[in-house]
Amino acid sequence: MTALARSRLALYLDLIRWNRPAGTYLLLWPTLVALWIAARGFPGWHLLLVFVLGTFLMRSAGCAVNDVADRDFDKHVKRTAQRPVTSGALSVREALLLGAALALLAFALVLTTNATTVLWSFAAFAVSIVYPFTKRFFAMPQAVLGVAFSFGIPMAFAAVRQEVPALAWWLLMGNLCWVLAYDTEYAMVDRDDDLTLGIKTSAITLGRFDVVGVMLFYGLFIAVWGVLGAQLGFGWPYFTGLGVAALIALWHFTLIRDRSRDGCFRAFRLNHWIGFVVLAGAVADHALRASAQG
Repeated sequence: MTALARSRLALYLDLIRWNRPAGTYLLLWPTLVALWIAARGFPGWHLLLVFVLGTFLMRSAGCAVNDVADRDFDKHVKRTAQRPVTSGALSVREALLLGAALALLAFALVLTTNATTVLWSFAAFAVSIVYPFTKRFFAMPQAVLGVAFSFGIPMAFAAVRQEVPALAWWLLMGNLCWVLAYDTEYAMVDRDDDLTLGIKTSAITLGRFDVVGVMLFYGLFIAVWGVLGAQLGFGWPYFTGLGVAALIALWHFTLIRDRSRDGCFRAFRLNHWIGFVVLAGAVADHALRASAQG
């Protein structure tokens, strides 16, 4: 590979946040929880690979679209000014072509499931495309991101059961609250820049109630998923996972209460551990029940 090719590859990898996988984890963990719940245990290697690879591909495509949509804003924010599209290192056309190629690969994976999942994938794609532009007019664009980042939940149920029951939508609503929590933390990092640029975010909308709002969103997420777990008859492994998630959320309060950029950004970056411990609890719960029945 020539030096020029290596340079272009490095730019493409930077565009899709290859070395910053936290965003992929934030999408993946709740999707896998839904997959385990829908399948009442291990969903099989085919669906597991489809959703793991599909999540990575769609998050990467979303990063490309987001950077194109925000390129005129990002150049005024120190944290984002050197992103490939914003800095001019990659053209808009290149970024969109890469995003389209990744989205098509994800769609090819969806085609190996069933017609119901394919149909829902169009809705998921539409929300992910619309989200970056909502920062211009919607007071809580993080809510739109919450829908986009939670759409793997109904798709998981569709892939396993060929239908999307009410349970999936309740899980989505609970997960949306988690997204509101961590993306408000993220928005708190850039609040001063966003105010100058006229961008709308939940951190700006909540104002001095931002920290209270974040903790309320965390609480709603834990509460909704707790009630659903109780209704499904889950046992101690699942609720232990939720309990650890609640403790992590409380720790995040200590990171964001003074609203420092470093603290808020650290809380955001470490949020995937909340999703991971809930997934670990759900997987362990199903494994324990399968062992008891076997």
